[in-house]
Amino acid sequence: MSIHSLRFRLFSLAVLTTLMALLLAGFGLVALFERHLERRFDSELEGYLNQLIGHTEVGTDGRIHVKGTPADPRFEEPQSGLYWQLQDERRPTLLRSRSLWDYVLPLPKDQLSIGEVHRHDLPGPSGQQLMVRERQVILEPDTLARRVRVAVARDRADLNAASQAFAADMLPYFALLALFLLAASGTQVYLGLSPLDVLRQGVLAVRDGRAARLTRRYPDEVMPLVEEINALLEARDATVEKARAWTADLAHGLKTPLAALTADAQRLREAGQLDTANDLEELALAMRRRVDRELIRARLRSAAAAGPYRADLLHSIERTLRTLARMPCGADLHWQTRLPDRAEVAMRDDDLAELLGNLLENACKWASTRVRMSVSGDTVRHLCIEDDGPGVAEEQLAQLGTRGARLDQQIQGHGLGLAIVRDIIESYQGEIRFRRSELGGLAVVVVFRPGGQGG
Repeated sequence: MSIHSLRFRLFSLAVLTTLMALLLAGFGLVALFERHLERRFDSELEGYLNQLIGHTEVGTDGRIHVKGTPADPRFEEPQSGLYWQLQDERRPTLLRSRSLWDYVLPLPKDQLSIGEVHRHDLPGPSGQQLMVRERQVILEPDTLARRVRVAVARDRADLNAASQAFAADMLPYFALLALFLLAASGTQVYLGLSPLDVLRQGVLAVRDGRAARLTRRYPDEVMPLVEEINALLEARDATVEKARAWTADLAHGLKTPLAALTADAQRLREAGQLDTANDLEELALAMRRRVDRELIRARLRSAAAAGPYRADLLHSIERTLRTLARMPCGADLHWQTRLPDRAEVAMRDDDLAELLGNLLENACKWASTRVRMSVSGDTVRHLCIEDDGPGVAEEQLAQLGTRGARLDQQIQGHGLGLAIVRDIIESYQGEIRFRRSELGGLAVVVVFRPGGQGG
């Protein structure tokens, strides 16, 4: 999956948003847990506060006494994190729990209404941070009323430890949730973009010749693109039909002048002007072959681009061999073939016939006694045609089928026909290769691509 792909972008966005959502949810849950725990601590401290007030009284001697401390052993353990303290206007160290030892809670100076609970965060012994709840009460003996501030405190470290333990316990479940959400996001991205893969397969089928149009029903968001592609294919077909008509008109227009030129050569021959007649016939033949090549190239630029096409390679080979066997150059040759049971190529029938005709005619012309032909490959087809003729020197193989070369510049015996073959196969994104044959002559290898079409 490339970093430029739509899947990567959507999945990356899903990962980012999922992690951000889980992070926010985690902080939110921990904050809610802390609030809940703080309310529980408040309730617990107020319970201790009420117990302490209920156990506090003024004796007959005017001194304040605590008859019993709240029922929690931590009040008796020094620096345990749970403390209480009583003080009045004159004595801040009036009474305090054993757990405070020699430490005095620094209660702030504030105006307390009778019975009202105030909340403070104060420093405690050994650097502790305390949650403090205090209330002012009036103790009324028979002799004199006394105002007393009663405070209980608890170390905030208990709250922090509980929050951290909660977060640690929650982490594995959040990890599992993250994996589930990421898997769900990946599935959603895959299923959401799967119509694009189906569309790509449809376009590939059109290019390979297995379909003429995109016919499947796609999601509503993709259908406008499908309709535009089909409209483009229809417009291309209309353009190709016009190009075919133009090519046919051009070929028909050139036939008459060339036929007249051939007739003039025949009249000159009958008049005894053999040299002039031969020159004229040679010129007419060269012009016809040049025109044929240019017409083929014009058709390839238009008609081959229209695809898709499928041609039966074996049928075309058999048809061409039957034709050559009736010709003088092929009647005496031994034709060896090694062909599969079935072989189709992505090419027009007439283009394939033109290609095979030029290749086999070339081999027939230069072979001494035999021509060998084989077809191999499943997806990419390889057609190899070999002859036992004189062949071509290694340093001249690269010049075979050169585009735009004049007739008199072609290597002997392998001229315009191979150039036409190169034009045809390259227009279908195929390839042609030349090498020395094991038979001693030339070996031509034509590679047919599975989705080849003109362009």
